[in-house]
Amino acid sequence: MLDVVKAASVSVATVSAVINGSAPVSPELRSRIEEAIQVIGYKRNAIARSLKLGTTRTVGLMVADITNPFFTDVVAVIQDVLHRAGYAVMLCCNDEDVEMQDEHIELLIDRLLDGIDTDAVVLDNRRAVQDATLYMLGPGHRRIGYISGSLDTSTGRERLAGYKAALEAANLPYEEDLVRIGNFREKDAYKATMQLLTSAERPSAIFSANNLMVIGVMKAIRDIGLKCPEDLSVASFDDFPWADVFQPHLTTIAQPVQAIGEQAAQLILDRLSGKSPETPRRLVLQGRLMIRESCRPISLAPRAIA
Repeated sequence: MLDVVKAASVSVATVSAVINGSAPVSPELRSRIEEAIQVIGYKRNAIARSLKLGTTRTVGLMVADITNPFFTDVVAVIQDVLHRAGYAVMLCCNDEDVEMQDEHIELLIDRLLDGIDTDAVVLDNRRAVQDATLYMLGPGHRRIGYISGSLDTSTGRERLAGYKAALEAANLPYEEDLVRIGNFREKDAYKATMQLLTSAERPSAIFSANNLMVIGVMKAIRDIGLKCPEDLSVASFDDFPWADVFQPHLTTIAQPVQAIGEQAAQLILDRLSGKSPETPRRLVLQGRLMIRESCRPISLAPRAIA
């Protein structure tokens, strides 16, 4: 910056005002300073600036699984909103591992804040799964297998609660043997589905609690010699670009990805700028059931596994 000051024959304060937009500067002085910046090749030192201002203008963003298209879509929206507001994003992926998540929190804020009430944008997971399960029960299915995400996560617990609520609403018993843990992972879901399909009385339908697990579900159905939806109806949480090119086209719960990313980013910007109320805000959004071809009425005579 001192080199720019000398080249433009102005004060440090004037150069700072042009770079940071902190004060009005005449067009003539601005032109001289900008020309000097170009000639010298000056770049603002972000670290030095953050030390001086006491802020890094960097937001830490943790996601559960960066390979999951849902999270990459949300990250893209959040990063776009924050970038336009002058913030950088530091991304951490905890790979659905609660211990790694705690390590990342320590990395980002230097201490754990157990039980803290925070601003949040969430989906009504319970309602979404309840509605989807009731839809599957409608055509006559009474034994619906459920491939659950990790119950160490609030998402996993809320979605399982929605499945249970649907059974209760339909006056059906909750059967633990119909629930398998897939940990939000394709491979775990494949094994879990195999267990369901080789049980003494297999379900007539399966609901997968996320988009990666439904891939494992569909592979297991294929490998065991069954067909969807002829032998088994399938639905899944999370819509994704290839849901309507799967054969059959998958029935899914679509999350409002754009709204989640935009509103989450706006909440953090409001909090950083001091515009937020003292009481944390919790925004609850609704999912949308995308009805396609993977669910059909229960067969009167299910085909046996060859």
